[in-house]
Amino acid sequence: MTSNIMPTYNRKPVSFARGEGVYLYDESGKKYLDALCGLAVTSLGHSHPLISETINNQAKKLIHTSNAFLIDNQEKLAKRLCQLTGMENAFFCNSGAESVEAAIKIARKYGHDCGHKNPKIIVMSNSFHGRTMGAMSVTSNKMSHEAFGPILDGLIRVKFNDMNELESVIKDNDDISAILLETIQGEGGIISCSKQYMQKIYEICKKDRILLMADEVQSGFCRTGRWFSYQHFNIVPDVVMVAKALGNGVPIGACLAKGDAARVLKAGMHGSTFGGNFLSTSVGLCILDIMRDTHTCAHVMEISKTMNEEMDKNLKNLKTVSDIRIFGMMIGIELNVNCTDLVVKALDKGLVINVTKEKIIRLLPPLICKEEQIISIVDIIKQLIEENYE
Repeated sequence: MTSNIMPTYNRKPVSFARGEGVYLYDESGKKYLDALCGLAVTSLGHSHPLISETINNQAKKLIHTSNAFLIDNQEKLAKRLCQLTGMENAFFCNSGAESVEAAIKIARKYGHDCGHKNPKIIVMSNSFHGRTMGAMSVTSNKMSHEAFGPILDGLIRVKFNDMNELESVIKDNDDISAILLETIQGEGGIISCSKQYMQKIYEICKKDRILLMADEVQSGFCRTGRWFSYQHFNIVPDVVMVAKALGNGVPIGACLAKGDAARVLKAGMHGSTFGGNFLSTSVGLCILDIMRDTHTCAHVMEISKTMNEEMDKNLKNLKTVSDIRIFGMMIGIELNVNCTDLVVKALDKGLVINVTKEKIIRLLPPLICKEEQIISIVDIIKQLIEENYE
């Protein structure tokens, strides 16, 4: 069939018709356990009644004006997010990539304000921050850089978790304005920085007046058992980027800042037509209410314990499994073989998963999963590995 859609996605041969809770249903009515959440987006499940009601009620009243006018829900959501993150203010946009773009502009302007002629941003190997030009530039993807170059200049890429290299780069450059990183690399295979590494970066940034920028787009909003993954490291960054689960499918993103970073952007320096409109911010407030009232972070810690136990019992000793990394409901199962074909084979068994870096099964299950659903996910993964590689 001829399509009028640009072929930018390698789409799988399934068309979903509806969703309910942790399940998706295709056009024939087949049921799938969604262990991917649209890449960590629908953390509270599909067709959540309170979210659906909020969308319906707000759509009946007012969806959009523009940021030329006051938006009450935007003010309320900014306040809630600042309370949760330790930030001072927020810029609202529509996606994670856009929140990263805002952070890059803050980093560069901050550098100029500090007197740097050519402000530089330190970024990490194996990272992913988005596909817009700036976000792609700070992402570690040589193929994309070559295809769409020249990328942004003023970037210094260092090896993730290598403190010696980072300290050397900072010592040799006196115009570093920011360090931008994911504390847990999602697209990179669910790889966490060490606590020692993160705390050392935090100390360096404070000492040298370098902005510490945390990309929480995938790891934020209880996904790791805390509201934000950097909270596991007992630090507070200068800039935090969020999106995905804040809208549970409704497009929204935010770049939050504190201290000097919060005072960089002035009127006219940045903007977003749809960012923080009435509909998206009403949904964001609803989601924060649900996560607070249902103790989502605590629940994630409970089901993560079940996930650990089940994987330890069923997957750890399989000869094809080389490593298992679990941080709340961010799970990476690394095999010693290419396993990209498992995505379609999992669909045959009624499970939605993802494979990244060709050898890593990535799971981002709904945060509302029950113990029996976690057990089902692990059971199907075990079947897939045993039937195809053992």
